[in-house]
Amino acid sequence: MSQTAVHQIFVYGSLRSGFNSSAYEYISRYFQLVAPAKVRGLLFDMGEYPAALPTTEDHFIIGELYAIKEEEEFAWALEQLDEYEGINESAEESTVSYRRALVEVITEAGNTTAWIYWFNSPVQNKPIIASGNVLAYLHQQQQKK
Repeated sequence: MSQTAVHQIFVYGSLRSGFNSSAYEYISRYFQLVAPAKVRGLLFDMGEYPAALPTTEDHFIIGELYAIKEEEEFAWALEQLDEYEGINESAEESTVSYRRALVEVITEAGNTTAWIYWFNSPVQNKPIIASGNVLAYLHQQQQKK
């Protein structure tokens, strides 16, 4: 599969619609929601943000699948997201490290391929988000307070 043919992204954290963050405002300008979706992976609570790690086991991360509105804007839009996720920063500049990769995304309409930002740093001693759903997890945390 040609990587240039993939104009979709899978988001699971602050880029999801339920967060109403400035990052989501950006994403909704260039991308349109395709469907609720999930990918095989584990989600960890890093405090300020969630961290996703790929797995081959039956653990899933709940999120949303987005497609670019204008294909010719995809490279530029992805560059902006890379910057938001700290991809282009050197290790000295950023304590948060992500890598962008292609992943199989599962939707009710079938499986597809999209880009995802995997966490690229250690997660030792961080709590796992068992549900795989950051929004539900944060809601539960608020209820406990």
